[in-house]
Amino acid sequence: MFTVIILIFVLGYTAIALEHPLKIDKAATALVTGTLIWVAYMLGASSILPGLPAYQEFSATHPDAGFAGFITHHESLRLLGENAEILFFLLGAMTIVEIVDSYGGFSIISKAIRTHNKVRLLWIISLLTFFMSAVLDNLTTTIVMVMLLRKLMGNRKDRLYFVSMVVLAANAGGAWSPIGDVTTIMLWIGGQVSTFAIIKQLFVPSFICLTVPLLFLSRKFRGKSVDMTGTPSETDHEAPTSARQRTVMLILGASGLLSVPVFKALTHLPPYMGMLLALGALWIATELMLHRKKASAGDKLRVSNLIRKIDTSTILFFLGILTAVAGLQSAGHLAQMGMALDEHIHHVPAITLIIGALSAIVDNVPLVAGAMGMYPVYAPDALAAFTDPEMYEYARNFLQDGTFWESLAYCAGTGGSMLIIGSAAGVAAMGLEKIDFLWYLRRISGLALLGYLSGAAAYFLLRTL
Repeated sequence: MFTVIILIFVLGYTAIALEHPLKIDKAATALVTGTLIWVAYMLGASSILPGLPAYQEFSATHPDAGFAGFITHHESLRLLGENAEILFFLLGAMTIVEIVDSYGGFSIISKAIRTHNKVRLLWIISLLTFFMSAVLDNLTTTIVMVMLLRKLMGNRKDRLYFVSMVVLAANAGGAWSPIGDVTTIMLWIGGQVSTFAIIKQLFVPSFICLTVPLLFLSRKFRGKSVDMTGTPSETDHEAPTSARQRTVMLILGASGLLSVPVFKALTHLPPYMGMLLALGALWIATELMLHRKKASAGDKLRVSNLIRKIDTSTILFFLGILTAVAGLQSAGHLAQMGMALDEHIHHVPAITLIIGALSAIVDNVPLVAGAMGMYPVYAPDALAAFTDPEMYEYARNFLQDGTFWESLAYCAGTGGSMLIIGSAAGVAAMGLEKIDFLWYLRRISGLALLGYLSGAAAYFLLRTL
C-alpha cells in the first residue's frame, strides 16, 4: 500500500495538471485524491505503521488504540487542525478582500496607477507585491493584487502574465521576511533563523529572483500599452458608496490585514485567529456604516451577502491538496525522501536546492517541517564535539542563521513558483484567474526556474564572500 499511495498521488496530480483537456474541475480531483490516499493508508496500516517512530511513541502511551486509533484519533485530527488553520486564514483573507472590493476600495489604488505602459505597469505591480508580501504574507498579497489587476486590465491574456508575475513576486517577497511565508514563520519560531539575519542575508537573493524573470518578460511587452478597462465590480456601475466610504474601507481592510502579524507577535496565537478578528471587526464596521444607508443599497453590501461571492471551489481545492500531502506526511513518504537526500547528497547547497525544486510539486510546509525534524540547531559550543575538520565545517551550516537554514528559507519559499500549484500564492491565483497548469508550465516555469537559480547563486556567492 505504501507504493499505491504514491501512485494515487501521481495520478491525481496528473489529473489536476490536465484539468482543461479532461474537463474535470481540479477541486473535485484534489478532493478525491486526498481522500483515496487516506483510504489506502488505513487499508495498509498494518504494513506501514509498525516502522514509523510517531506510531511507536503513540502505541507506548495508547496500547489499546491500534492502527485505526492512531490514524483516526491522532493523525487525522492533528493534520485536520493544521489544514483548518490555513483554510480559515484563506477564507478570512478572501472575505476581507471581497468586502473592500465591493465597497470600491481598490478603485482608489487603480486610479492612482495612471501609466499605460505595460513594462512600467509590470514593474510597479511586481515591486508592490514584493514588498507587500514581506509585511503581510504571500497568500493574502496575491489575493489583493489579483483583485487589483482585474480592475486595471481588460485583456485577460495579458493579465495572466501579470498575475503570474504576482505569484513570483509574492513568493520572492515572502522568503526574506520572517512573517512573509508560512515556512519562514516556522523557521523563525523554531529558532533556526533570527529576524534581522534573514532580512540581511536573503533580501538581495530574493530581489534577484524577482528581477531576472521581470527583465525577460519586459522584452515581451516593450513598446505596448495597457488596456485599462478591467473587470468592473457591481459597485463600479451603481456607485453605491461615497468617496469617503471607499477610503475608509480601504484603510480598514488594509489595517486588518496588516494587523495579523502584529496580533501573532503579541499573542502567540495562530495567524488565522488574527485574520478572523480582523474580519469580525471589519464586518461590524460595515454594519454600522450601513445603518446610514437605504435598505435597498445596504442589503447588497452586507457581508452576509458578499460571502456568497467567495470562490468556494478554490478553498475546496486547497482542502484536497492539503489532505493529500498530509497523508504522505503521516505515512512517512516525506520523511523517507528527506533521509534519502541526507544519505546520498551530503552537500548543503544541493540538498536545499532539491528541496526547493520539490516544493514546486509537494507543499513546502511539510518539506520544511521534515527538514526541521531531521537536522538539529547546533549551539556554537556544541561544535567542539566535531573533531573531524570536514564534519566540523558541515555542522556549522546548522547553527542558528547557518547556511542550511537560510538557504532552506529561500529555496522552499521561492522554488514553488516553478509550478502554478507549487505554492499557496500560485494555488490562489490559479483558482481566482482559472490559470491553466500547462499554460503556466510553458510560459512562466522557465522564467521562474531562471530566477530561482539566479537568486540561489547570489546567496551562496554572498555567503562565501
